[in-house]
Amino acid sequence: MRRTQAKDQPAAAPPPVPRLVALSGSSQRRRRADRAAADAAHTLDGSALAMDPAAVDADVPAAIGDALEQVLADRLTRAGVLDAEFAGELAERVARFTREGGKRTRSQLVWWSMRACGGGDEPTTSAALRIGAALELLQTCALVHDDVMDGSAVRRGRPALHTDVRDSCSAVAEPARAARFGEAVAVLAGDLALVWADDVVAETALDPWTATAVRGVWSDMRTEMVAGQFLDLQGQLTGSRSTEQALRAAHLKSALYSVERPLALGAAVAGADGRTTRALCSAGRCVGMAFQLRDDLEDVFGDPRHTGKSCGGDIREGKPTYLAALAVARAEAAADHPALEVLERALGNEDLSLEGLDEVREALVRTGARAAVEAKIERLSARGMRHFDGALLDPDAAGRLRGLLTAQVTSRAADDPPAVSRPASAATTAGSGAPGAGR
Repeated sequence: MRRTQAKDQPAAAPPPVPRLVALSGSSQRRRRADRAAADAAHTLDGSALAMDPAAVDADVPAAIGDALEQVLADRLTRAGVLDAEFAGELAERVARFTREGGKRTRSQLVWWSMRACGGGDEPTTSAALRIGAALELLQTCALVHDDVMDGSAVRRGRPALHTDVRDSCSAVAEPARAARFGEAVAVLAGDLALVWADDVVAETALDPWTATAVRGVWSDMRTEMVAGQFLDLQGQLTGSRSTEQALRAAHLKSALYSVERPLALGAAVAGADGRTTRALCSAGRCVGMAFQLRDDLEDVFGDPRHTGKSCGGDIREGKPTYLAALAVARAEAAADHPALEVLERALGNEDLSLEGLDEVREALVRTGARAAVEAKIERLSARGMRHFDGALLDPDAAGRLRGLLTAQVTSRAADDPPAVSRPASAATTAGSGAPGAGR
């Protein structure tokens, strides 16, 4: 066929793309609204989603899981309408990663904050569970993108999403292309999780005042999370060893996102007054920072069986953690040249051996950085609990929330950390517990 003939042929029209949202006022939309009302009635009797707050109190992670399943089922159906391969290869991976999440800590903070602030009617219960589900999706976005940026092959004891995609196509593509494809898919997976999370918040039924408060907190939290991640990456690039910058990045990336903002979301859903909200946010800010410092310690001294990730990742990546910055500052102040040499050789060394990591542990102990971080965690925790105790909260729910906050700063290791040669008097991580996995 000549080119002129080909140009004259009418192009085949692409298949129509089904609308995911009906036009306003259409009969299709009215039918969907009727079905939604029926589903809501079905939900109220507990067969689809427990609306009795006392029932949720008995097992909050399970209730969050039920809400999440409803959200994911709806999103997967919509994805399947668009394209079966997109649904199976991308959307389903997002759903599976989210279902296989950790302890639902952030969403539990939303729930118990709401309950402690006096919330508990059916609309408030439903809203808190949906926002908890949205937070789980936001966490999926954060973790999947983090693993790509950090080059982490393992997440929660399993292959990271980009690693799993890479391995699944290794038989049909050369290694470099498979790896690049895995990373690209993971970026899209994180984006999709973020879109779904935003949709859930936007679609949650709230009165106008509450909607404004909730969406304001949600918007701030997303931006803070990105800003913190940027500072973290910038610190790796520049090799920053500034304790001030390390604390700033930790505040934005983890303290706000992991604790303070979930508490604020729960308070907003419950319609808490300003004084109560401020007290909870102050408590969350302190506990959140302590949580990140604990996570920094666990990365070096923790047991992978309990943390779900390999030891020394922050050291090998050269992350500007407060722990590392403090160790360098203390070594310089004490003119401890052997410790400085160990730290300078190890920080950012992707090929750091287990023996080299042991040397880093010894330097962190010898400079007193580990003990100083432990002490800072204790101070922050105590300050946070003072703020918390100053809030006027429902006593029963406040007790549950207090326990959850305390767990955030407790060591995740059930056993002693990996053995290293260190003085017997060196500080060790105390207690046992299991806060949600850090970012």
